[in-house]
Amino acid sequence: MTSRPWWRTAVIYQVYVRSFADSDGDGVGDLEGVRSRLKYLADLGADAIWFTPWYPSPMADGGYDVADYRCIEPVFGTLEQAERLIAEAHELGLRTIVDVVPNHVSDRHPWFVEALATPPGSPERSRFWFRPGKGPDGEEMPTHWVSSFSGDTWTRTVNPDGTPGEWYLHLFTPQQPDLNWSNAQVRAEHEEILRFWFDRGVAGVRIDSAAMPVKDPALPEVPLHPGPGGHPFIDRDELHDIYRGWRAVADSYPDERILVGELWLEDTERFARYLRNDEMHTAFNFDFMSRPWEAKELRASIEATLAAHAPVGAPATWVLGNHDVTRVVTRYGRADSSFAFATKRFGTPSDRGLGTRRARAAALLVAALPGCLYLYQGDELGLPEVEDIPLEKLQDPMHFRSEGVDPGRDGCRVPLPWSVANASAGFSPDDARQAPWLPQPADWAELSVAVQQGDPKSTLSLYCAALQLRKTEPALTTDQFEWFPSTEGVLAFRRGGSFACVVNLGTESVPLLPGEVLLASGPLTDGSLPPDTAAWLRL
Repeated sequence: MTSRPWWRTAVIYQVYVRSFADSDGDGVGDLEGVRSRLKYLADLGADAIWFTPWYPSPMADGGYDVADYRCIEPVFGTLEQAERLIAEAHELGLRTIVDVVPNHVSDRHPWFVEALATPPGSPERSRFWFRPGKGPDGEEMPTHWVSSFSGDTWTRTVNPDGTPGEWYLHLFTPQQPDLNWSNAQVRAEHEEILRFWFDRGVAGVRIDSAAMPVKDPALPEVPLHPGPGGHPFIDRDELHDIYRGWRAVADSYPDERILVGELWLEDTERFARYLRNDEMHTAFNFDFMSRPWEAKELRASIEATLAAHAPVGAPATWVLGNHDVTRVVTRYGRADSSFAFATKRFGTPSDRGLGTRRARAAALLVAALPGCLYLYQGDELGLPEVEDIPLEKLQDPMHFRSEGVDPGRDGCRVPLPWSVANASAGFSPDDARQAPWLPQPADWAELSVAVQQGDPKSTLSLYCAALQLRKTEPALTTDQFEWFPSTEGVLAFRRGGSFACVVNLGTESVPLLPGEVLLASGPLTDGSLPPDTAAWLRL
């Protein structure tokens, strides 16, 4: 009997390097900091580590503006340190997944520097989307597409003689020029990037903004109601040929290398196309993460997700948070507990106690579902969003491009608390030269790893217990899933013959199913499950 591929049920821990652990006291996390905490990740129960971009970058967008894919950002370390980290993680049973950003590069990338130095129509410019402007003297942008970060998507260049030049496309910030994927050099370069990292032992790549790289070459405006494949820069049919090429590169290695897509698509049939057996292995399921803490909503998301994956035989993925999204403790403590980028605002009230209870219950819910689980650093500690970062400390371009309306994503990127040892809650060494790059709350040490490891009731202890059971409970390694009949406000399902998960999202306690309680997210009362609590049972 052959074992199932590791990635079908993996627990994948997301490391945002800048905020994970600082080894040299400069206030910024680094690869040696991660290496020093590998045992923590192995003991937690992770199977793999996903690193957000660790490449050289001017950091206009937290490293997603990549200047060189074959090196490491000097603030984080060196290529040799990355290779050592990959190898040592593997010795502990931790695979490594790295980020690749195919939609764009940094404006400091050699290709873009060369493009700006050459005239219109040059081969160097053909790797990007350079176009003349419209209207008198080309003063008008080629399209009126809106950026994912708000604002315009075109920036005009300046000719060597100082006159206005062509415009270039950037779906994100002006420092992130979009690549032209109809250019053969662009395709070949990215396949070589995959080989570069696979050759160094990386087990997979996470593909950023995976539905956006290909554009309609005619550059039409966005239709009011684009049909399937009809959007000029999202979910173009030509993408599938690109990812088939990437899959061929991954499959050329003797041990399995995986492709994980970041796909924000509402059309489940279109979403599933990326998961055919010659394209990506898995893709992020953002629908669940975006829904409010309501039984009807979460059940609908679970059913739609499992149904979308079934025709292509791909495992679902379950995500409660990441480096872009308001932390789950804060989201679930709000009157509107759903998530949408467009609605983020300063001063939105949140009940931290309520949010924590719900986040703990959600942790057991997602860990019990079939498929693989993504865990964002600090969620296992129950960290809330930091919402009082001084305005002068904010760095996220989403805040600035919204003209200060959107608080941005820095609140979920605050450096982790490891101990009560020093002013940085153990993030930096005692003799650190600089404070953490984003300020930590005064009570951060109380939520630290060291404090929670000594408390059997802590959120960290709950995660450790859940991830251990997830590995040892046979039913949780299968695809079996069946709903139980339940009252309104309750989610109850069976995995295999005897394992069950029950989650009470209602306002009153409900009777538990008969059986042995394996784990609960909070105290149980007289055989009942209180509101905002989840339990795992052996029936």
